[in-house]
Amino acid sequence: MLCIYNESIEPYFNMATEDYLFHKFKEDIFMLWRNDNAIIVGKHQNTLAEINLDVVRNKNIKVVRRLSGGGAVFHDLGNLNFTFIINSNDSKLVDFQKYTLPVLEVLNSLDVPAKFEGRNDLTIDGKKFSGNAVHVLRNRVLQHGTILFTSEMKDLSEALQVNPLKYIDKSVKSVRARVTNVSEYLKEPIDLDTFKNLIMDHILKMYPEASFYHLNENDQVEIQKLATEKYSTWEWNYGWHSKYNFEKLIRTNGGNIEFHFIVEDGIIKEAKIFGDYFNIKDTQDIENALTGIRHDVDIIKNKLSTFEIDDYFKNTTIDELVLGMF
Repeated sequence: MLCIYNESIEPYFNMATEDYLFHKFKEDIFMLWRNDNAIIVGKHQNTLAEINLDVVRNKNIKVVRRLSGGGAVFHDLGNLNFTFIINSNDSKLVDFQKYTLPVLEVLNSLDVPAKFEGRNDLTIDGKKFSGNAVHVLRNRVLQHGTILFTSEMKDLSEALQVNPLKYIDKSVKSVRARVTNVSEYLKEPIDLDTFKNLIMDHILKMYPEASFYHLNENDQVEIQKLATEKYSTWEWNYGWHSKYNFEKLIRTNGGNIEFHFIVEDGIIKEAKIFGDYFNIKDTQDIENALTGIRHDVDIIKNKLSTFEIDDYFKNTTIDELVLGMF
């Protein structure tokens, strides 16, 4: 087994690293890593339905889709992530308990009453501190998980707070749970680096044949290429296989405006606008302009800026309209 301390905190690069190691290497791998502020969404999720877009934009939180399924999670530098990439001929390829056991054993050795609960969570006193997800290709398994150690819970809550009624689709929905930080249960305080080293030491004892591996220059060039061409793109993070109906009512000084969109692969296929607003020009012009473009804040705002909005929605601003479309 190759053991890797990935020192990067760049979310696009780190998600690309997992992809690269999974597909380009043949060896078993264990990796510890952290992300700067980011929301990581599951492969089969509608990204916009999982994030609070205002918070994400205002705080420059990166949003990245991962290879594995499951729900959306918030990463910051107080959260430690672990990844197993294993070749297995077992009939039971997906085994969350097996790959979370090392984390539990380290925590239990520190007198933290952590345990495995439900389908894929680790908890303390009924509060979740670790969510886990898996990706399988033939006999190669990638299982990764979070460990909330000293995360900012307020940031986590705000970034993932979204009105689910706006998005009507069949995508996988995140299940929100009460969460906590491991650090709150430690008898003797330790920092995250110390905790990280305890986990790595435990892995090295569990797998005597394990050795450290450092990402070399070629690895980093290939990973960055993958990050640029896939993991930092709108197509992967927002548009990938997204199919949903969007409905939202906003109240403005000019009246009520109701938006109905049909979206496929992130592109607005049909746009309808209703309401009791006053207008001089036919709002079908706006509907036609929205049809065929990305369901994306900047693109929609640029498109609307070509219109004299007061002619279509009296006493309503472009910013009000744009916010109403997400």
